[in-house]
Amino acid sequence: MQFHNYLILLFHSQPNTKQCNYILFNYSELKQHKENLIQKMEILSQMWSLLGLLTVLQNVLPSQLLSVLHSLYESLQDLLSPYSYFEIPEFNGYCGVELNDLYRHVHLYLNAVNHSPAAACRRLTLSRSPSSNRISFAVAPNHTVHDTFNNHRLSWTHHVDAVQDSLEEKRSFTLRFPKRHRHALLSAYLGHVTSRAEEFERVSRERRLFTNNNGTGSFESGWVSVPFRHPSTFETLALEPELKKQIKDDLTAFASGKEFYHRVGRAWKRGYLLHGPPGSGKSSLIAAMANFLCYDVYDLELTKVSDNSELRSLLIQTTNRSIIVIEDIDCSVDLTADRTMKKNGAKLSSKSKKHKTTSFSGSGCDENTRVTLSGLLNFTDGLWSCCGEERLVVFTTNYRDSVDPALVRCGRMDVHVSLSTCGVHAFRELAKNYLGVESHVMFEAVEGCIRSGGSLTPAHVGEILLRNRKNPDVAMREVLSVMQGKMDVVTAADHTDNEEVGVVAVRSPESVLLMGSPENWDSLSGKKRKEQQHGTSNLDKKVKFFVRLRSLTKSDSGR
Repeated sequence: MQFHNYLILLFHSQPNTKQCNYILFNYSELKQHKENLIQKMEILSQMWSLLGLLTVLQNVLPSQLLSVLHSLYESLQDLLSPYSYFEIPEFNGYCGVELNDLYRHVHLYLNAVNHSPAAACRRLTLSRSPSSNRISFAVAPNHTVHDTFNNHRLSWTHHVDAVQDSLEEKRSFTLRFPKRHRHALLSAYLGHVTSRAEEFERVSRERRLFTNNNGTGSFESGWVSVPFRHPSTFETLALEPELKKQIKDDLTAFASGKEFYHRVGRAWKRGYLLHGPPGSGKSSLIAAMANFLCYDVYDLELTKVSDNSELRSLLIQTTNRSIIVIEDIDCSVDLTADRTMKKNGAKLSSKSKKHKTTSFSGSGCDENTRVTLSGLLNFTDGLWSCCGEERLVVFTTNYRDSVDPALVRCGRMDVHVSLSTCGVHAFRELAKNYLGVESHVMFEAVEGCIRSGGSLTPAHVGEILLRNRKNPDVAMREVLSVMQGKMDVVTAADHTDNEEVGVVAVRSPESVLLMGSPENWDSLSGKKRKEQQHGTSNLDKKVKFFVRLRSLTKSDSGR
């Protein structure tokens, strides 16, 4: 020590006291660092010796003893660690043939695009399916992502290990959270993961449009499907704003009512009857409902169903979160014949020939070879209707009175939506969607024609606007001209039968949503109709005078 210090002092020709102290301090620090490095090298050498000893022991000691030692080590580690670890494998059981549903939920939960923990992960795997524009974010293998639940920090680790002598991989998730909060956090957090995963799956999955295939082909299922990509939404529907809000609120309450339906003991389903003239938007409303709820659509063609047994089989094969649609229920099969033939059975029994002719459509002897009213009733509200959850059953018809009352009672068709011709608000919505205009000088004249009975169906108005979408003025003039022509027809019919058509001439089109007891619906609609007649009688005279004046002005300008 003294020799080295002496050499350092000699190296400087005229060293002062501060310089000597600085040099001595630096040399002492370097020497201490050297000693620490030597100690670390000795520790590493001992560790390598220990690893070598463990390798030798592993080859010498029996496997049973090694397994016991490994278990003791893990138990000691679990005892000293402040965290609990739970492994969720991809497959259940020892053989690994059944997919673990919890693993799938964790995968969806962590891979959600808008989920903050997955977005905070250092390394992600990106993917996109050919049938979807959505980019999927997946946690990379053997990486950890952190999450927070009830102010507690948790972590998920995605393990991917290669299987020896195989090309397959063993995948699992490991959940780590504080050990002292184990019982309070585990069930609540896993329930949160499951609910978020199901919601993400419902929104992100590709929706399908199914139809029954009449039992032909090599399909095991009675349904065939194509991707459902109908663009109709509630924002583009030509409906009154109040009716839109009522339908959306009812659908939202149904989709979130799982606990309520279970608590009251009802099957988690709801029936909708859409009735109105052709072109009033029944099919577009069904597509908007499917897009709003992110449900699959099953379009059931009753004419392809051979009997009630096949109808039940088709019902069993439908999935949850779906809409089962039967369009034109009054025209699909002759359901009312079941009741009429029973009432007139005594009269028809004397005419054997006639009885044989009509027995296929209505008699009891051939009920096993066709779909009957009883089979359809059991399909919508019988024991077989509860084989799935979160389903909507939708019937459509042009004439509600032609549908058997048993099919539309409460419990089967809970909501009746009456879709009429295009109203004032619906027309403004169509003009905004097709022409991109929210106001026009001819809106007032068109609305006058609508209120006086010259309204058209949304499909008719949409076709006119689509054809003239590049020129809003031409489109509005053509719509007004067609409405005036319809008003002339209504006025001519009013002269021939004033009592029969008087209500139609002054009726303002209005789509109605009805719930509750069906016995009161007709009376309620009658009251509304009388109020409309009384309130619009004076307005009708003024509107007719205004429209006549415009038509005369138009004819004079043409001359």
